[in-house]
Parts: sequence; structure tokens; C-alpha cells
Amino acid sequence: MKQVWSVIRREYVERVKTRAFILSTLGMPLLMIGIMAVVGFVGFLSEQSERQIVLVDQSGQLGERVQQALDQAGYDVELAAPGTAIEELDQQVLDEELEAYILLDDATASEAVFHYRAKEPPGSVRSQLMRAAIVEEVVDLRLGQMEDGEAVRRLFEGGSLEYEPVGLDEAEAEEAEAERISGMITGIAGGLILYIMMLAYGAQTLQSVLEEKQSRVVELVISSLRPWQLMLGKIVGVGAVGLTQVAIWIGCVALLAGLALPGLISAAPDLEELGQVRQYLPGPGAIVLLLVFFLLGYFLYSSLFAAVGAMCKNLQEAGQAQTPLIIVIIVPFMMQMMTFQGNNMPWMNWVALFPFFSPIMMYPRAVMGDVPAWMVALSIVLMALTVWGAAWVAGRIYKVGILSQGNRPNLRELLRWIREA
Repeated sequence: MKQVWSVIRREYVERVKTRAFILSTLGMPLLMIGIMAVVGFVGFLSEQSERQIVLVDQSGQLGERVQQALDQAGYDVELAAPGTAIEELDQQVLDEELEAYILLDDATASEAVFHYRAKEPPGSVRSQLMRAAIVEEVVDLRLGQMEDGEAVRRLFEGGSLEYEPVGLDEAEAEEAEAERISGMITGIAGGLILYIMMLAYGAQTLQSVLEEKQSRVVELVISSLRPWQLMLGKIVGVGAVGLTQVAIWIGCVALLAGLALPGLISAAPDLEELGQVRQYLPGPGAIVLLLVFFLLGYFLYSSLFAAVGAMCKNLQEAGQAQTPLIIVIIVPFMMQMMTFQGNNMPWMNWVALFPFFSPIMMYPRAVMGDVPAWMVALSIVLMALTVWGAAWVAGRIYKVGILSQGNRPNLRELLRWIREA
């Protein structure tokens, strides 16, 4: 194992010292911070921009209602005094003393048609917001004039579905709902992480093998250790780089959360809101299960990516040869997007047992409680067996292909390589 450890250390050290690793590792948190800062700055500018609007109510019914609605939307609305001349307001708009004014008349009270008078047309967001606020107030006004207006209002709101769990009291039902939401959030995030990590670091394993094969360095390396030792060292070394990168990202997120904690506490001094957020965070079991699925999935796909790199002579050939592997990774992710709960499609639970699909499909179902424990355990066992089988096949292909400099072999030649190795 000393030779394997040497390969692991070399792969790890050489990659973490590269400019690409440093930029991508530090760049992701900085990019997220930058996006948050830009969004906050744009929001600040939007709040500081001139949003004062005069409201002219010629209907005599909607002025105060619409004023309150637009005030809640963040606009500084001033209700014009009765009898205010339109010509005077037009002149204020032309002199840029007033940004715009809204005219409500009898048509507004009957058909929700209103007039926005300004030098420039309103943006799409402002148009939709004002239209929604005024329509809502007109409907509310008309319903208030009906005898059964309250019943009709509830009907317009679309009714409601009130879930009543059977066999659970209120506290147990709230706890079960919190666990379900937590499982869904953890499952979606975990499945996405597994998908990205397997796709990214599996391809890095392929690239590492291909670079050494093209430079002919591998011919010297093979003289001092066996091919399977070199393949194992590359897989573990690249995987360690991926785990290091993810650990740094998680640390940055934790640091940002710690810096934001005083602000959250000041915004919620009774800590009630923070307590509600905390119950949706993943528990230790979910994190351990994520690590198990990641390691098994990574070793499964990385061994196959290493075999692909060994059988190809350049990056173009490798890009074509790795297409089936990429498809096998993408398909379960797309199937997982079709349903986040296995109970919606029970047959999906059995599809998730397929070892090549399990890392992405079974983990979300496990943390959401949509599959029994025995099915999760069976998927882990099947994945472990498949990892062993894939490593055995990939090792034999790697043993022959790592020194091969000819054209990419076809299926018959691959089978011959496996038999001869």
C-alpha cells in the first residue's frame, strides 16, 4: 500500500497546488458573496429611487383602499385632495416635480380600468404590481356591496385543503411535516451535490489518466507499481481533492452563517424563527448517509472513467467514449426531477435500486422516508458489489489499455483485454 499512498499523495498535492483549484475553490464563495452583494445593492438603489406617486380618485370609492395597497407594496402614494386639477398635475410631471400620478374614475370602480400618467411608461413589474393591487381592491369593493360577498370572496381565493392526519395528534403531525420538509430539502440538495460531484471529479480522473498516458510518463510509473495500484491511487487522490474542495465550501458557508447570526438574532430576538429554521436542517444520519452514497457512487463511476481514459489516446476520443457514462449519470438525475417522492411513482423506488442510479435516486428517497430501511440497505449492498465488479473490470481494461497507443478498442477487443489481463 506504500506505492498506492505515494500515488494518492502525488495526485492530491499536484492538484491542490494548481491555479485552477485555488481559483475555483475560492472563486465559488466569492461569486456567491458577490451575487448577494449585487442583489442587495440593487435592492438598496431601488428603495432609494424616486417612487412618489399621486393618486387622484374621481370615483369617490377607491382612493384610500388603493393608497393603502400601494403603500404596502413600497410606493410613497399621496392621495390628492378632491377637486385637484388634472392640468396642474400634468404640469408637475412635465416639470419633473412629480414622477407620475394614477387616475381612478368610474370605469375603475366598474371594470378596474385606471390611468397612469407620466413622461415615461411604467416598467413591466410596476405595471403588474399596480394592476394587481387595483384589481384586488375593486373586487373587494364590489364584493362588499353584495349580500353574500364574503362567501364569494372565499370562492375567488380558491378554497383551501386542510390536511388532517389520521392517528396523529397536532404536535405529532407538525413534527412529521417538519421531518418531511427537512427530508425534501436535504434530498434535493444532496442529489444535486452527488450529481455534480460524480460528473466533475469522475471526468477529472479520466483526464488525469489521459495526461499521463499521452506524456508516456505512465510507462516509467508502471515499472515500479502495478496498474491497479496506479488506478486506485488516482481515484482516491482525485476524490480527496473533491472532498477538500467541498469541505472548504461548507466551511465558508458556516462562516457566513456565523457572521449573519447576530443579525438574525436581532431580527428575531425570541429565537422562534431560528428554531423553526433549525428543525429543517439535516441531521447527522442524513449527512453520514450522503457520505456513504457519495463514496460508493464516486468509486463506481471513477473506476469506469479511469478505464475510459486508459483505452483512449486523446481527449477527443475520450469525449466520445465517456458519453455513455455521462448519460448514465444524467438519466437518474432527470428521473429524480420527475418526482421527489417515491410514493407518487412506486416503480421509481425499484428503479432507484439499480446501482448506477442509486447514488442520485435512492438518497433523496431515503432521507424523505419514502422507502423502507431494507430497500436503502439493499441499494448500498448492491452498490458495493457493483463497485467491486466495476473496479475488477476497469482494472483489467486499465492494465492493458494504459500502455496501449493504438486506436480506441471496440467491444470485442475490450472483452479480449479483460480475458488476457
